[in-house]
Amino acid sequence: MERKLKPLIVQKVLEEKGVRLFSPEEFRRIFSVTLRNAQEFIKDHKADLFLKLRNGLYALRHSLPSELEIANRLYSPSYISFEYALSLYGLIPETVYTITSATTLSTRSFEVEGRRYEYSKIKRNAYRGYFSDKRDHRIVLIAEPEKALVDYLYFVDLKLKALNERLSLRKIKRHQAIRYALLFQRKSLLQLLKSFL
Repeated sequence: MERKLKPLIVQKVLEEKGVRLFSPEEFRRIFSVTLRNAQEFIKDHKADLFLKLRNGLYALRHSLPSELEIANRLYSPSYISFEYALSLYGLIPETVYTITSATTLSTRSFEVEGRRYEYSKIKRNAYRGYFSDKRDHRIVLIAEPEKALVDYLYFVDLKLKALNERLSLRKIKRHQAIRYALLFQRKSLLQLLKSFL
C-alpha cells in the first residue's frame, strides 16, 4: 500500500534536498511513489505548492529557482548565450530581459512568470564553449564570452538577428573567438568576426 503524501512534508523534503526544479519522474523517485501518484499529487497542488513551468517540469512555488537555472532546464540541452550572455559580460551596454540560450534542438521560445526564454538552434559540432558557473550556490551552464559573441554573430550573419552597433570587444580573446567561429564552418561568419577584432 502506498503512503499518503502530505504537502508540508513534501515541501520540506524538496527544500532539504535542494530540489527546486523537477519532473514527475524525479518526484516519483524522491518520494518512492508510483508515477501516477506523483502526477496526481503535483496536479492537485499546482495552485498552492507547485508552479508548472511547462509540461513535465515543475518548481516549488515558495522557493523558485533562478531564471538562469530555469533557462537551463526549461529546454535541454541548452546553455545561456547570445544577447543575454553578452549583457552579463558587459560586451553590450543594454540590459537584456529575454533570457537567450543556444540549443541543438529546434528553435523555441517560452514564457514563464512574465519572463521570456528564447532558444536558438546551432549546429551540433558548434555546441561547445560553455562552462558550469556557480551562481547563488547553483550550477548554471553559460557560454564563455567569446562563444556568446560568435553564437550571436552567427545569427547576425544569417540575417536572423540585428547587429548591435555598440558591441565592446576589448575583453575578447581574438584567437579563442576565431577558434569558435571555425566550428560553424561558415566563411562569411569568420569574415564578419574578423572585421570586429
